[in-house]
Amino acid sequence: MQHITGQHVIKPSREIQIKSMNIKEILGVVGIILIFVGYIPYIKDTISGRTTPHIFSWFLWSFLAFIGFGIQYSHGAGPSAWITLTTSIITLFIALVALKNGSKNITPIDYLFLTLALIAVFLWKVVKLPEIATMLQLSAGIIALGPTIRKSWNKPQEETLFTYILNSVRHGITFTAVQNYSINTALHPLTWFIANTLCTIMLVVRRRQLRV
Repeated sequence: MQHITGQHVIKPSREIQIKSMNIKEILGVVGIILIFVGYIPYIKDTISGRTTPHIFSWFLWSFLAFIGFGIQYSHGAGPSAWITLTTSIITLFIALVALKNGSKNITPIDYLFLTLALIAVFLWKVVKLPEIATMLQLSAGIIALGPTIRKSWNKPQEETLFTYILNSVRHGITFTAVQNYSINTALHPLTWFIANTLCTIMLVVRRRQLRV
């Protein structure tokens, strides 16, 4: 009787777990679709010259996204890691396009951002602690955002607002799609949700101020 009772107790729990996994997988697919929906206009605007991504930011974001994927995947992020991997590939493509049509206005402070980002990655390799590695990786990514923020503040019309809005939504979905929540799996999408939301607000405000 105890064995049968145990089965009755465990079975609903497994069913809930399976349903939860299915929902996470669906969210993962939705997140990947949103990547393409959000970045296709950005890529088209970059190729046409309307949008000028800063090459420093995008190359660093791509590199750091690959690291983020490795950390998430190794710690059981599940479908959320798929979204991060797809993002890393797309950002690398944008960085390559930016070599021709992107912003090449490199200033001394850009080299500071690059140096700090590389130091953060170096410390991640040396420290070899997953929680600290995650925070260092994210810190490097936020640092790499610096040149884009400066350029977007001065020329908000040279960024595709729609992409930032959709990125904010996508990272919210990515956070929801995490299979096992921890610093290593959940902090990445949460941080970029906040960052993209703030960038969206900045672009809207600056466009209104400059009446673009």
